[in-house]
Amino acid sequence: MADDGSKQSTTAWPIPKFRFEVKWDSNVMSFQEVSGLDIESQPIEYRAGDSKAFSVMKMPGIKKYSDITMKKGVLKSDNKFWDWFNQIKMNTIKRVPVTISLLDEEGSPTMVWTLANAWPTKISGTDLKSTGNEVAVETIVIAHEGLTIANK
Repeated sequence: MADDGSKQSTTAWPIPKFRFEVKWDSNVMSFQEVSGLDIESQPIEYRAGDSKAFSVMKMPGIKKYSDITMKKGVLKSDNKFWDWFNQIKMNTIKRVPVTISLLDEEGSPTMVWTLANAWPTKISGTDLKSTGNEVAVETIVIAHEGLTIANK
């Protein structure tokens, strides 16, 4: 008899990436795409002059977080990105927490990325094309000062 799949383990399959939620400060926003959830530890190279090895030691250094790029459809009278960006003054901007949640079938978070002190560095409006047949999409790039990951 063929396996109907009802006894499959819930941990055997990776989670699909197409259902997610973004909370920006306390607002929930809809996005088409989120990218840049990267972190790296920059290596420090060191070699003492009297070292017998003809190579350098490598030690973990400062952590570096990538900027996050988010894309969403342009909606009538929705200027949240532009309003936030226009608050930038000489070294002053409202920094907000941003939470990105990967959701399961029921809409519950399974993995959550939290960005600390996020602020916009770039906004790209949509391109316009008289022969285009796509949704108008705008892009925001945000910088942040830390990334934490939690599994729910």
